[in-house]
Amino acid sequence: MKKLKLAHLYPKLLNIYGDIGNIITMKKRCEWRGIELEVNEINIGDTIGGHDIYFIGGGQDREQIEVSKELQKHKSFLQSERDRMAVFLGICGGYQLMGHYYQPHKGDKLLGISLLDAYTVAGNKRFIGNVTIKTGLVEPDTLVGFENHSGLTYLEGSTEPIGKVIIGNGNNGQDNTEGARYKNVFGTYMHGSFLPKNPQFADYLLELALGSKPEPLEDTIENLAHASLVGKKY
Repeated sequence: MKKLKLAHLYPKLLNIYGDIGNIITMKKRCEWRGIELEVNEINIGDTIGGHDIYFIGGGQDREQIEVSKELQKHKSFLQSERDRMAVFLGICGGYQLMGHYYQPHKGDKLLGISLLDAYTVAGNKRFIGNVTIKTGLVEPDTLVGFENHSGLTYLEGSTEPIGKVIIGNGNNGQDNTEGARYKNVFGTYMHGSFLPKNPQFADYLLELALGSKPEPLEDTIENLAHASLVGKKY
């Protein structure tokens, strides 16, 4: 039996808008294939240890402040995990902390861990609604989700967007990009949860973690659910 280890980072602080559904999706899609997925919750004060997949969800500024401070203790280790091609997925607030920093309207910068060459500043408008993007990473080549953020994220260097916005605002509402990818590190503003709505992307993450394509599943219902949201406006 193949086995993977997944670290769920700070779920007691960063877990809003159904982000736990991403973990459930990974567990079920492994279970259906006979792959053992060990999920370890990492909370404040815990050591992390090596994992195949790392997940961090979204939260409010108050929770982000606490997690930002904690992540600095693990910055070098997590960067080394990135460089050995472990898989990371960050959603919204977690995505922001995987960049260099998030600058709120008031207060100091919340330092990130620079897994992505990106930074975020607080905007004056809140982006709320359904999102559809086109991506070259998976088939079907659409990804769908629900955004609810006022942060404006900008990508630099070798960090590339996951896709181009068809519906919604994406990273900043200006450059038509959504999400970010560098090596096997992925960030997105799409909640809802992201992976249940995009089973092909969940399998892409598993492929990267396993080093080989997982066997296909009978995804008729999942694909119909995904298709029903493509191009859907708020």
